Amino acid sequence: MIIVNTPGTWKYVYTPLKHASWEGSTPTDLVFPFFVFIVGLSMVFSFSRIAGQEKSAIALKILRRTALIFLVGLFLNWFPFFHKNIADLRIMGVLQKIALSYGGAAFIVLYARKSWLPYITAVVLLGYWALLYGLGGEIPYGLDDNIVRTVDLKILGESHLYGGFGIPFDPEGLLSCLPSIGTVLLGYIFGSRILAVESKSKLIQEYTIAGALLVGAGLVWGMSFPIIKALWTSSYVLYTAGLALLVFAILIYVIDVAGWKKWAYPFRVFGLNPLLAYALSGLVFRLFIYVFKFDGTHPYKWAYEHFFNPTFGNYFGSFFQAFTYMALIWFFSWLLYRKNIVIKL
Repeated sequence: MIIVNTPGTWKYVYTPLKHASWEGSTPTDLVFPFFVFIVGLSMVFSFSRIAGQEKSAIALKILRRTALIFLVGLFLNWFPFFHKNIADLRIMGVLQKIALSYGGAAFIVLYARKSWLPYITAVVLLGYWALLYGLGGEIPYGLDDNIVRTVDLKILGESHLYGGFGIPFDPEGLLSCLPSIGTVLLGYIFGSRILAVESKSKLIQEYTIAGALLVGAGLVWGMSFPIIKALWTSSYVLYTAGLALLVFAILIYVIDVAGWKKWAYPFRVFGLNPLLAYALSGLVFRLFIYVFKFDGTHPYKWAYEHFFNPTFGNYFGSFFQAFTYMALIWFFSWLLYRKNIVIKL
C-alpha cells in the first residue's frame, strides 16, 4: 500500500500499481482486502488470548481499538492541519474503514455463536446486494447513482467526501463497511481452521479448495453484481477472499512445509506493526508535501525531478522512489522489530 500511495509522480505509474477505474480488479486492488482479511484471521488469535474474560470487558477493548484506529485515520486526513479547513475534512479513509470493519466483525464474533458466522456473513453480503440494487438509481452500481454515495452525502455531507473520482464519492464509504465486515468475518472463519487443523497439508488442501470456490463464486456473481473495489461489492469480497486463501495456501507450503523462511524476513518486520507502518508512511509523506516546502516545491517532488527521474527514467524512477520511501519506513519498523516493540493501534 505504501508503494501504491507514494509514487514519485502520479503521471508515470505502472498499470499494475493503479486501481481499476471502476469495474474489475488490478493487483493493487487486492492489497486492501487482503489486509482486511488478515484482520479477521488475526482476531482468531487475539480472541483466543482473552478467552474467559467478561464479555463487557472485551467489548470495551473492541470499542477502544475501533475508536483509536478511526481517530488515527482522521488525524492523518487532517494533518498538518493548516492545509485544510475542518469544514472540508474528509471523514472516511483506509484506517477508518479498517476500524469500522474490525469493530463490527469483532462484536459479531463476541456475541454470536461460532456456527452462525457463515450464515451471518451470507446475510451481510446478500443484504448489501439487495440494498445497492433496490435503493440505487438508474445505474445502481455506477458512480453517480449508487446508494453508498447517497448515504454518505446525507450523513457526512459533500464537503467531507473524497473527490478523486471527479464528484464527491468516498470509496471507503459508510455503507460499504457492511461488506468489508464480511471480509473480516471470512478471515476469522478460515483463520479458525489454523487452530482446528493439526496437519499443514490438510490446511493447505482446505484453503486451496475453498479459495478456488470463492474465486469462482465471486466471478460468477460478478456477472450480475460487478466486482468493484470502490463499492466493495459482495462479489469483490468473495473474489478477493478466495485469492487471499490461495496465497495463504502457497505461503503455508513454502514456509511451514518446505521450510523456506528467510525470504519472508522483510514481511515479518512489517507484520509486527503493520498499522503503525501505514500510519507513519502517511504522516511522513504529508510532512514532505505540506510542511518542508522550499522554492515553490517540496522534497518529494524535488527528489523525483532531480534524482529519480534523471537517473532511472519516467516510470521506473517514479516506482523506485516509492520503493525507496517504503524502505525508509521498513527501516523504522525494523528498529522496533529487533527490540520486539509492538505498538498496537
